[in-house]
Amino acid sequence: MDMEHVAARIVVNGIVQGVGFRPFVFNLANCHGLTGEVANTSSGVVILVEGAADDLNSFAVDLTAKPPPLALIVEVSRQAVAVTGFSAFRIIKSMGDEAMSTLISPDVSICEDCRKELFDPNDRRYHYPFINCTNCGPRYTIIDDIPYDRPKTSMKHFALCPQCRAEYEDPANRRFHAQPNACAECGPRVTIYDNQRQRIDHDDPIKKAATLLKKGCIVAVKGLGGFHLAVDAENNEAVATLRSRKHREEKPFALMSPDLSAIRSYAYITDDEKRLLTAIQRPIVLLEKKEPNTIAANVAAGQRTFGVMLPYTPLHYLLMEQGVRALVMTSGNLSEEPIAIDNEDAFHRLAGIADYFLMHNRDIYLRSDDSIVRQVAGTTRYLRRSRGYVPVPIILRQATPVVLGVGAEMKSTVCLTKGKMAFLSQHIGDLENMATSEYFEKTIGHMRRILAIEPEIIAYDMHPDYLSSRWALEQRGIQKIAVQHHHAHVVSAMAENCVSGTVIGLSFDGTGYGTDGHIWGGEVLLADERTFERAAHLAYMPMPGSAFAIKQPWRMGLSYLYSAFGDDIGNLSLPFLDSVEPIRLSTILEMIRKRINAPLTSSLGRLFDGVAAIAGLREEVAFEGQAAMELEMIAETSADDAYDVHWESGYPLQISPVPIIRSIVDDLLRQTPLPIISGRFHMTLIKVFGDVCDHLRQEKGLTRVVLSGGVFQNVIILRGLMRLLEDRGFEVYTHTKIPTNDGGISLGQAVVAAAQERAPAPIDATTGKSFYTAFQE
Repeated sequence: MDMEHVAARIVVNGIVQGVGFRPFVFNLANCHGLTGEVANTSSGVVILVEGAADDLNSFAVDLTAKPPPLALIVEVSRQAVAVTGFSAFRIIKSMGDEAMSTLISPDVSICEDCRKELFDPNDRRYHYPFINCTNCGPRYTIIDDIPYDRPKTSMKHFALCPQCRAEYEDPANRRFHAQPNACAECGPRVTIYDNQRQRIDHDDPIKKAATLLKKGCIVAVKGLGGFHLAVDAENNEAVATLRSRKHREEKPFALMSPDLSAIRSYAYITDDEKRLLTAIQRPIVLLEKKEPNTIAANVAAGQRTFGVMLPYTPLHYLLMEQGVRALVMTSGNLSEEPIAIDNEDAFHRLAGIADYFLMHNRDIYLRSDDSIVRQVAGTTRYLRRSRGYVPVPIILRQATPVVLGVGAEMKSTVCLTKGKMAFLSQHIGDLENMATSEYFEKTIGHMRRILAIEPEIIAYDMHPDYLSSRWALEQRGIQKIAVQHHHAHVVSAMAENCVSGTVIGLSFDGTGYGTDGHIWGGEVLLADERTFERAAHLAYMPMPGSAFAIKQPWRMGLSYLYSAFGDDIGNLSLPFLDSVEPIRLSTILEMIRKRINAPLTSSLGRLFDGVAAIAGLREEVAFEGQAAMELEMIAETSADDAYDVHWESGYPLQISPVPIIRSIVDDLLRQTPLPIISGRFHMTLIKVFGDVCDHLRQEKGLTRVVLSGGVFQNVIILRGLMRLLEDRGFEVYTHTKIPTNDGGISLGQAVVAAAQERAPAPIDATTGKSFYTAFQE
């Protein structure tokens, strides 16, 4: 044996199974003139490699620098071993239970190689709507169990033909061990039905569906993670019919267009947004509208943006090839229900909405909605992290106990931690009905199974009525830790930024159960991973009608007006007050005065609602956050003048909205334009919370600020606070890997619970217990 030869054992962990990683290693080793072997094992992908020292070092560099598109390397270890004398490099059969260390890839868009084959008349997969390879296609939504092999996916029903089998077994082929590999001879097929379940015989069901869409029909289209409801986005009547049947009166619809050129006909695209649109994840990207445009007016009425995506399955490409500029592609469900994934379920639930069904016979084992992102302050921000990104883990600062965080109620996700990895689920939805609750439980079971994680602790929200909290408390034989909602928000941002120690946490949203039993949402916390102090908050206001006040912002409008003017409210000459029926006005005012069914709230989200109502923008909402969104959409932000505001002395500081409300009313009576009023309101919030952070820096010496909560989906507030705080010398941490809304709260819950397991929260000298302990008692 040449003494210049050396050998190494390299172990790679991460998403390295079913993504062409072993063929990549095989080809890389041959490229560098090395010998050895590679296999999946219970420790990860294990590589034994030997050759000249320089060649082996170059191989190790390229291993992490040039992995396959779908691979995610989480950890690599290398150790020198004795030279064995391999004659070649080979891929050997998997050893042991490789599922324990390998992770599942997300579902991603068709790759460029497969797209070229799809439209090549000389290719055997020409126009085959399920073309894929190791670099693209379905993964997470078709796996039922581990290890990730074809018999444990929904492809188990399709036996490989000889040609596909040869590709599957050839390490030099890009379809080597691609579990969804198939062709028209052996794979899934597309069919089209009417809404009476009658199959329509047609040589090209996809072309037929496109023809029906052009005629104004609604077609339910089965995709990767569930069904979409599709209509021609330029057909006003078709869009209106879809809204009526789906009971989705005003919430914006997502669009799909065939290419960037088509999108540019109705929306602006920056270079960063182009990168997002064309990424393998193919999320919905929020883009600024062009005016005028040909898109139906009621696709996204009252919004400055369209949510747009490019095709991501071969079926989508074939559908869009038929000459449609833009399709509405909204989730295949009735409002508030999970999307349909099963053919029979789609017929049952969507027959009253869709005229036709474009279906296929490859099962979806787990639904996964489209992800939604936008580019803000030079960074990608997630509004919904789902298809394309899940189950890629968030890498934590340190290893944690095995915890299941079950989220809150709105925009539900769950989170499982394992070592230094945190796995957030796809978007589950709002836990307000039995169907979504069942989906929540199924998601937990599915993730535990495919990630081989058995939680030791369940972390849940303190709110006693959340279905997720009730589920957690019903579990037996496992430790359970309640986590305050806004603490979880702050820690979720700390976790994704690998921040430790105490920070100033601005946690702004619509609803969160406080440790005092009131409804929080305008919170400034001094927080670390274990516990927090409430340093400041918006002053409490009655919330007349409780949950009704969320759907009817006029109730909050009255509450804020009464707080500012008392019984003189009747002397105000505001169009808003004139619009409320006298009997309703007197009833709600009585509820506010006597605190009858009017819980107290410090929510910034409710302040946005109240201001939107007082300004005459929105008295009732059709979807959560609508009033706040419309207030943001009209804001004039060129000026930086703000309203007067003050906070009451003491601890925690209480920021009174009364001066803001009085100033807004003065502006309304002077007939100041609403965009100016909205701009001043936004600037007021930015300045007052910047001043509070300054005050706390002087009092506590803290220089790091974390921003989290649904209000930070507001671009004006996010950009404004980031800029102001950074200009004042603060380090500012925001969400760039998970949503700032409740879609990211399960991560914070899991990290708080893990920190408390390592070291219980400190004890209050007065009560002799931590408030977390007190709460759980």
